[in-house]
Amino acid sequence: MAYMGGRDREERDSEFVDRLVHINRVAKVVKGGRRFGFAALVVVGDQKGRVGFGHGKAREVPEAIKKATDAAKRNMIRVPLREGRTLHHDVKGRHGAGKVVLRAAPPGTGIIAGGPMRAVFETVGMQDVVAKSIGTSNPYNMVRATFDALKRENSPRMVAARRGKKVSEIVSRRSDGAKEAEETA
Repeated sequence: MAYMGGRDREERDSEFVDRLVHINRVAKVVKGGRRFGFAALVVVGDQKGRVGFGHGKAREVPEAIKKATDAAKRNMIRVPLREGRTLHHDVKGRHGAGKVVLRAAPPGTGIIAGGPMRAVFETVGMQDVVAKSIGTSNPYNMVRATFDALKRENSPRMVAARRGKKVSEIVSRRSDGAKEAEETA
């Protein structure tokens, strides 16, 4: 039994939004019958650029969700966003057989992505992005591949610091490159 929920839970006294992505029910056959256990995959974010995911297992669904939420809060990453809306550049990520392609999008596009990826983008606070999952529909691998891609995301400030230049030089080059491409076409 797989549950893919569009369920948001906002906790009081917390700035985080958590999103239940997937619940898996497993059965262990014992002498008296079957023992059921539940595994939950949860994505947690502050909708301002921080996001994390967690996996929790327990005999009851609420306990599994609580464990997953706690695990997600422990391993959060910061994602640089352009104007707080979208990515700075296109990026690819992979985990196992799961591959994802994330593309920056103009304002008004919205989130165009599959279920598990959509949960990540909503909790991170991204409003415009186009994403495609290639290779697997397994929610665990899709979420891990999406996180791999988000970790590869660089802001102009990070690139400028790495190259020892000013941010204005990096950003002006990007717009100059677009002008040069238009002139040659």
